[in-house]
Amino acid sequence: MELFRSFQISGSALTAEKLRVDTVASNLANMQTTRTAAGGPYRRKTVVFEERLSQVRQVPPSFRGLGVRVAALVEDPNPPRMEYDPEHPDANEDGLVAYPNIDLAKEMTDLITASRSYEANTTAINTAKSLYLKALEIGRG
Repeated sequence: MELFRSFQISGSALTAEKLRVDTVASNLANMQTTRTAAGGPYRRKTVVFEERLSQVRQVPPSFRGLGVRVAALVEDPNPPRMEYDPEHPDANEDGLVAYPNIDLAKEMTDLITASRSYEANTTAINTAKSLYLKALEIGRG
């Protein structure tokens, strides 16, 4: 229904931003993980978003935005950060340990951005809800 499209759009953004927050939290939790089941250090992950579109039956056909969705969860291709620590159990023959290439400042920036986006979409939902309730009151009067 056209009336509730704003809820659908903001709801999809809330779902996508929650995944982004969870991904940043995972990156932060694994900043020191030098060994994974896949082998080697943990690799930083990022979320890729894409627009959700719906085709409208017109001549010519056009598209209408329905929100956002997660297109992919990708691993950072950058090499690991090498640190000298010959006592570490995962040190190589030169005493270097491969740590995830995770930058705390970048992760915190991503976390703040995701949090602000989440708050903005919550505000949009609450505003739409308030407008719909006011419209119902007008109809009763």
